[in-house]
Amino acid sequence: MEALISFSIGLLTACGVYLALRGRTYPVVLGLTLMSYGVNLFLFAMGRLLPGAAPIWREGQGSYADPLPQALVLTAIVISFGMTAFVVMLSLRARAELGNDHVDGTGEGQ
Repeated sequence: MEALISFSIGLLTACGVYLALRGRTYPVVLGLTLMSYGVNLFLFAMGRLLPGAAPIWREGQGSYADPLPQALVLTAIVISFGMTAFVVMLSLRARAELGNDHVDGTGEGQ
């Protein structure tokens, strides 16, 4: 199971980096989103989720799930949603004003 989670985190991060290095704005937005998914999965996996463990420590119970990574992931999801919406609006405005969707604002042949 650890190998599957590690592979998923690596694949999401690698695809996100590849797309973030593209020359157009929409693959960059998609790449940043995939990288944030990879980081969220990494943070969530660091919480040592235990099956059948209580989310809060109780008297007489030996194991419990750490609530801090879960709170961090929830906060990161909200922030990444807001930033994705902002970057999409920014790229739509840049496309409307410049006439293309290149990251540097120039056309392919220029």
